[in-house]
Amino acid sequence: MDFELSAEQKMIVQTATDIACDFGPEYWREKDKRHEFPEDFWKSLVEAGFTGIVVPEKYGGGGLGMFEMILAMETLVSEGCGLAGEWLLCLSAVFGGLSIAKHGSEAQKEKYLSKIAKGMEFCLALTEPDAGTNTLNISTKAVRDDDGYVINGQKMFISGADRAKGMLLVTRTTPIKEAPKRTLGLSLFIVDLPNPAVEIIPIEKHGINYSKTFEMYISDLKVSGDCLLGEADKGWYSVLDTLNPERMSFSAAACGLGLLAIKKAVEYAKERKVFDAPIGAYQGVQFPLAEAKAKIEVARLLNYKAAWLYDKGLDCGAEANMAKVAAVDAGTSAVFHAMQAFGGYGYAVEYDVERWWREVNLIRLAPVTHQMALAFIGQHVLGLPKSY
Repeated sequence: MDFELSAEQKMIVQTATDIACDFGPEYWREKDKRHEFPEDFWKSLVEAGFTGIVVPEKYGGGGLGMFEMILAMETLVSEGCGLAGEWLLCLSAVFGGLSIAKHGSEAQKEKYLSKIAKGMEFCLALTEPDAGTNTLNISTKAVRDDDGYVINGQKMFISGADRAKGMLLVTRTTPIKEAPKRTLGLSLFIVDLPNPAVEIIPIEKHGINYSKTFEMYISDLKVSGDCLLGEADKGWYSVLDTLNPERMSFSAAACGLGLLAIKKAVEYAKERKVFDAPIGAYQGVQFPLAEAKAKIEVARLLNYKAAWLYDKGLDCGAEANMAKVAAVDAGTSAVFHAMQAFGGYGYAVEYDVERWWREVNLIRLAPVTHQMALAFIGQHVLGLPKSY
């Protein structure tokens, strides 16, 4: 496993840095305050080819992997964009581009991948009010009929559904009690949006207000059999190829947020003087930031390994979950201690740290809770009995 970046990878990092310089903290402060989508930022990502990083060259993409994707995400986040640098790319490039590139039919690839590379927005409809982390317990049903499937159900926390032109929809096609095993019976569909059978209701959020999140009600949604992504009843195995990269994406975001907060705190701690010395000279300020930096670098390496394994077609579930745990701990600690370094100014909107604090705390809860990632490690890495 070699971490020396290629010329192409270095170019991705440099391009992401350049974009972030054009859309720094002040830009996101205003977008978050106004609840306004960052149209010009999104356009820059599309023009840079970032929405097509994982799309095969045949369909107009970069033909690269998750390693390159998290390099772009982490750099955008850490150089000033905050969580937005990962969030918007994950919705379209991972949920749409990666899922279809991995499991789509040739017709689906032809229809969607070139559009995603050119900026078509996507969303993932997975979470449900009564299932939560227990994906196998979802109740949204897709019932076979003569023309395809009829789908009914409810989804929760579906981000980007107002702008998305395509949706990866996770359904149950065989009741869990009738399935030969619990992991069978789920099916994935690609649904074009907007659709009159799909109603969305905004959820007021604590942060990330430049991107809206919704409750979703699906009523007699009719889709053709051609909309099925992968094999019927085997969607669980396909969706893992989306969920593990999603974990990597959010780990990159947690590390990036931590690095961004540390950078700003260090700048402030060098300038701010108390008792005739910069506050950065005091161990109470310096040591927590130094420790957070060390832990972030460890989490980054583990996340890179997870992406490397994924791109090689190897099992990466353990690494993806362990990276998520390490990144959440490191990133949360970094932003917390950065806020402490700023003192009262850390609570002021104009210094941005409070926004990064709101953003990094989401990563403890999504795309999998911190506790469920630990449960995965306990059971599947350590071999302990199932804890839930």
